[in-house]
Order: sequence, then structure tokens, then C-alpha cells
Amino acid sequence: MDKSNDLLYEDLTMDFESASGTIRALDPFNFHVQRSEFLVIVGPSGCGKSTLLHITSGLTKPTAGRVRLGGEPIHDPGPDKAIVFQNFSLFPWKNVYQNIEFGLRINGVDQKKRDAIIHRYIDLIGLKGFERHLPRQLSGGMQQRVAIARSFVLEPRILLMDEPFAALDAQNRQLMQEELVRIWKTQKPTVLFITHSVEEAVFLADRIIVMSRRPGRIKEVLRPADHMHELDQHWRFLPYEDVTRRQDFQDLRARVWHLVKSEIGETKQAVPA
Repeated sequence: MDKSNDLLYEDLTMDFESASGTIRALDPFNFHVQRSEFLVIVGPSGCGKSTLLHITSGLTKPTAGRVRLGGEPIHDPGPDKAIVFQNFSLFPWKNVYQNIEFGLRINGVDQKKRDAIIHRYIDLIGLKGFERHLPRQLSGGMQQRVAIARSFVLEPRILLMDEPFAALDAQNRQLMQEELVRIWKTQKPTVLFITHSVEEAVFLADRIIVMSRRPGRIKEVLRPADHMHELDQHWRFLPYEDVTRRQDFQDLRARVWHLVKSEIGETKQAVPA
């Protein structure tokens, strides 16, 4: 089996220094993410989800332990590890075409090849005709499509997504989840996706890691496929509104929420989206 895009976390630990002393964000974290797997991580605020993503990207060095990509330790950022944040992170002075082009240009891809790749992805994300628009001229959902396309044009080995749809309204969030699945199918990079939305996690994930409160540990790992009744494919490939009405989807959503809720306290509150 090709393991070139496998992620392996080995005794990963992260401490931060504060005025009150050392704070442990991640306890020894051990996990294996398989090539092309769509892994989603949920848990209470402050449990180390974003820290884990930043270490995986090479932007942050762990206190102890290491992350391996395809067997090789990750030391630094690089185009093989693309990141999509919730705030879009587009260059406001560059238009759609130029924002998508940026990574290709700095990686030395020639103009003719850049044009072909960019036009393909502009078509794929449904922004044909908006190539010369600046980010401020686009809706939030359109801006996030540009951010996603900018990551995919690099054909990364892993795609790191830190609450990428949190800033969108409910309608655009739903549309972008379906859009992400459609684009992901064209390359199937290994994905590490962080979200506070239990429903989003259950819809997208091959596996869901539920994290404990700080210091972050793996509380439980769930495979949505084990809960899908009478389906011959993952439900993320079906219309979102059909999936969320299914009883097996709602049952798993409730189970994941119960696990998360137990880590943030027993206050009475409605099940979130």
C-alpha cells in the first residue's frame, strides 16, 4: 500500500510557558492517519486542536515527539502541506487569479502551466467570470472557494484545515462542505480538518477524533462508515439535506456531541450544529 501521504504522530507533546507557569496543551499524542484519509478533530476549546495542526504544518515545533509524513519527519513548512484558515487569508490587493496563482509562482511553475492549472480550478470552484475580482468584491463563500483552490493547485500531500467554514453563514457553510468534497475527490490528499461543528464532522469524516479537555488527549475515535445503514458509499457524496435527515446520521451526531459535551461540562444546552 502506498504510504507516501500517511501521517504518523509519535509521542507528540506540547507545552507553553505562561506567567503562571508551564501549560501542557497536548499530552503524548499517538495516531496514524492513512493516505487520502479525511480525518476530522473535534473537542472543547483549548484542547490542542489548532496546536496539533500547526505542528503538522511545520509552523510550530513540538516540545517532544515528532510527526512523520510518508515516513520522513516534518521539520518545516512547505507546499506539500497546504493550510486553509477560517479567515480566508487572501491577499486583498490581488485578484482571484493572482491569489490562486501565488503558490504556483513562488514554486517556479512556468506561465503556460500556471494558466492551465488556474483556469481548471476557477472552473472547478464555479468562479469563472470572477478572475479579475478583488476579495472585497466577493462574498464570504466565494472568498473561501478561492482559498481552497489556492491550496489545491499545489497538489499538496496533506491539506490542513483549521475551522475553514466557521466564518460563513449556515447556508454557505453547507454549500462549502459539499464543494470541498467535490474538489477533494479530484486529488484525495490526506486531510486534517478541525471544527467545532459536530454535524460538519459527522458529514465529512472518514474518522472522527474526539479530544479531551486540556491537556489534549484522544478521548475516542469513531468511524462514521460503521454507522451508515444500507449505504454503498460514504454519505458525504450524497446531498447534505438528505443525509442530515437520516436517523443513523442523527444518532451518530448525538453520540459525538455527548462525548464533546462531557469534556466542556454538564450544563444544560441544546445540541449545536
